[in-house]
Amino acid sequence: MHDNVIIRSPLSQVRGLLALMRPKQWVKNSFVLAPLVFAGEYLNLGAVGHACLAFLLFCLGSSATYIVNDIHDVDQDRRHPKKSKTRPLASGIVSIPMALGLLVVFYGLLVWGWFVAPKVVLVIAAYMALNVAYTFALKNQPVVDIFTIAISFVLRVYAGAVALAVPVSGWMFVTTLCLALYLAALKRRQELIQSGTEGRKVLEQYSVSLVNHYAEMSATGALIFYSMFVMSTKPQLVVTVPLVLFGLFRYWYVVEEMGEGESPTDALLADWQLLLTIVIWVVACGWALRPVQG
Repeated sequence: MHDNVIIRSPLSQVRGLLALMRPKQWVKNSFVLAPLVFAGEYLNLGAVGHACLAFLLFCLGSSATYIVNDIHDVDQDRRHPKKSKTRPLASGIVSIPMALGLLVVFYGLLVWGWFVAPKVVLVIAAYMALNVAYTFALKNQPVVDIFTIAISFVLRVYAGAVALAVPVSGWMFVTTLCLALYLAALKRRQELIQSGTEGRKVLEQYSVSLVNHYAEMSATGALIFYSMFVMSTKPQLVVTVPLVLFGLFRYWYVVEEMGEGESPTDALLADWQLLLTIVIWVVACGWALRPVQG
């Protein structure tokens, strides 16, 4: 079957390749930087450099998984009313050979990364393997699909910890897992509401009521585990607990009343109050965890 490629200008193809990388989704990779903040190493230039390198390598890995996913789903996306116009491969802006060429470049850069930060790249390889399994099988398995998405966020945090060679509290891991489950459950909710069961095969196994329950449980877990993390290991962060609670409330408002949430990144960028809450939370964490000069 041909690639159904429409003749486009070189500039359009460059834009298509950039869209194929989904740079907007790199916001998710900011989880890689969490250990830098919570370890109090953000004033250490060496640690900042290691964390930024891990972030960049994770961006390469995540973009590679998006390309693999788009190549695998190209025929299905061409039949989708929205994706057939927005996805570079499905719309014909970028050809499959071009996508494969970009994928080879990313894999080559990750091989280079192996010689610079092998332990970080090993975590990224686990992330990529998990997402390949998601693309080819796990995304059609109810509940497993949501947990796969959530574990990807946990691996981001772990990559950041490995980059700095610092331990990560178990509370942080379970909080990240619950927060990611919350986002993934609301993503499925919005897909059901906006596209019905036609958007994804797995949506036939879900109902809005069920994923609402999942979201409620996950949000409650995220708040409880974050609070326990703060109380047990970082009591100076107690001021940030109300910010986390407000963020959970506000995100659900954005989903419920504004119709966002099918893309958590778009939902975040669409609401200034949510963005401001995250900025204040980051600043508050940075201030509370600042190194005390002896």
